[in-house]
This record gives sequence, structure tokens and C-alpha cells, in this order.
Amino acid sequence: MAKTAMINIRTDIETKKEIEDLYSAFGISVSDAVNIFFRQSLMQKGLPFAMQLPRYNAETLAAIEEVAEMKLHPHLHKGFDSVEALFEELDSDDEV
Repeated sequence: MAKTAMINIRTDIETKKEIEDLYSAFGISVSDAVNIFFRQSLMQKGLPFAMQLPRYNAETLAAIEEVAEMKLHPHLHKGFDSVEALFEELDSDDEV
């Protein structure tokens, strides 16, 4: 089947470069990849992958909430300039 129809897709420059590099590692072009996606969509009669929101466990959700709280009130939380400083603080807590 001759390829005569054109589709223009807009994306940012970095995404375009990364996707071109990725697909070239497989020996295909972005156009080839889009055509594969289209063929798979037709075969599946829909998107060829599940679309779902990420699901996090309770520990991850608590960490996300903690970071959001820290962003709202940065003056209430001690920061560290390096990982070493963090470990020094943790070590000094063990000694008390």
C-alpha cells in the first residue's frame, strides 16, 4: 500500500530528539513507529495499551503528601546541602 497521506505532529524539540534516537536504535523511523502504532490500534480496535492513572501504595502516597507539605512550609523543615550532611545528622541522632 502506497503511503500518500501526511500527518503533522507537534512536540517539543527534546522529545523529538529522544524519540528519534530511541526508534533509530530499533532501526525504524518515527514514521515507521507511528504506522506500527496505527496498525496495532486497528488490530486492537482501540489504543494498543491500557490507559490508567498511576496507582501508588500507602507509603508512596504518604511521601508525596509529605513533600507537598514541605513545599508549602519550607521554613518548618530542615534541609541539607549534601547527602553527607544528612547522614551526619542521622548518625548524631543515634548517639543521643
